[in-house]
Amino acid sequence: MEGTRLDILKEIETKIKSTNSKNVIWIRGSPGVGKSALAASITTRLQDQKRHVIWFRFDRTQSSTITTEALWRVVACGLARRYPPLRQRLTQGNAELSSSNIDHLFEMLIEKPLSTLTLDHDQLEQLPVIVVDALDECGGLRHESSGRDDFWGLLRTLKRWALVGHLKKFKLIITSRPEDRITRTFPESISTHINIPSGNDVEPGDSTSNDIRAFLKKRLEDTNMGDAWVNEALDHLVPGAAGMFIWAKTAADFLQENTAPRFYILKTRKQEDSVERFKDLYSLYSTVLETSFQRVSKQEIEAITSVMGAMIFAKQPLDDNALIMLSGVRIRGSDLDMLEFIRKGLVSVIDSGPLLRFHHKSFEDFLLSPSFCHHLPDLSGVQDQNIHERQLARLCLNAMISSKLHFNMCNLESSNIKNMDIPPTNKSTISPLISYSSQFWADHLVQTECAEILMKAVEFVMYEKLLFWIEVMSILGKTHEVPAILKRALEWPALVVCPEFVFYDTILRFVG
Repeated sequence: MEGTRLDILKEIETKIKSTNSKNVIWIRGSPGVGKSALAASITTRLQDQKRHVIWFRFDRTQSSTITTEALWRVVACGLARRYPPLRQRLTQGNAELSSSNIDHLFEMLIEKPLSTLTLDHDQLEQLPVIVVDALDECGGLRHESSGRDDFWGLLRTLKRWALVGHLKKFKLIITSRPEDRITRTFPESISTHINIPSGNDVEPGDSTSNDIRAFLKKRLEDTNMGDAWVNEALDHLVPGAAGMFIWAKTAADFLQENTAPRFYILKTRKQEDSVERFKDLYSLYSTVLETSFQRVSKQEIEAITSVMGAMIFAKQPLDDNALIMLSGVRIRGSDLDMLEFIRKGLVSVIDSGPLLRFHHKSFEDFLLSPSFCHHLPDLSGVQDQNIHERQLARLCLNAMISSKLHFNMCNLESSNIKNMDIPPTNKSTISPLISYSSQFWADHLVQTECAEILMKAVEFVMYEKLLFWIEVMSILGKTHEVPAILKRALEWPALVVCPEFVFYDTILRFVG
């Protein structure tokens, strides 16, 4: 928001312009304090100053595509656009750039090419700036399974950026929570820490409180409740935010509907609980859900937990059709009524776009926390990963065994047409559900226990739909991922325990 965060922005810009300061600037803070907003603001301000910026943001809901490898390819592409001599260098090493070893890839894409770049001293203040937002989201939810390796590879390569001589000329800005693993990678001896205050570190009248107040004042004035009410609300809400912009945004969104009664709920809750507890973001999230989903039926609970569980554990946001198929429960008449009921209940914490996704990952953390089960025990099924992974696996496999996956998915006249020449209208015949299922069926399968219905579905896909699936992956430009997906499927406990199934050998022969 214009006019806010000026002190921190000025401090960061000073560090960026200084050629003598450390090249890694780590913006760190608790969930919801506005780290990503700062990263976006810095990027915009630098671009307004004609400074070349390469920006990348990790997203744990897309951890299979937004990876460390993708980061360094984006950075290499941005540097090559800025420095033509690097283009030839990267082209000459093209054969080596297909490596899946992240350390080798970083060496070939970044470290070696930049070592050949000759820079005058007067150019140092105008070198490109690399911004890596949400570092802690690399590797997916809690850096599980294969995502953990990606996260560790990210930390190793980022540390080289801070230590290798010729790389130290380039400023690298990262944002994340102050996780121990990141702190050990970037101690203050090799990086500059910019801490965004929150909680007890925020004092009434300081710049952070004033920024929160300005933000809330603008939002509350849109409610047309009058100046006296707005001032009363600000006196209650600004201390409650404790420096967390996501708290302020969620509260403002919560008050957009039934403003006066909902403010009374927040004000009363503050009086009943301690001030310290009310400052906790989880307390606000609990209030939002308790208000939205009070007196719900058993069927409604099943639908809410299915949808919210899928929003947490799906690899990418699912569209409405997939969510309807997933939950299989009708609420208040029709499937769409069910989704509208859930959307309305979650309106304070979801994005405004067509896909259901949480606005901030701190809400996912709340849903997976003990605090959530304590305050909303009826919805505790949201945390049962086994159930949601099994539902997602069945959703994917049911889509793949259906007629939606078939020969000649794009209705092409010839098999000799190159992927790049397929018209977009033809590619659109691949539904979002088939696209999702083709990419992630194995990821969900390996998280489930042995079940006969899943075994039969996998067997059908291997025998009857294998080539159709590969065709879809080809059209999506992901043929190279097919062997890895099949190898992942072989990790399914049902296949490890029961390798006598015939299609087990089929997969082994296919992946070599």
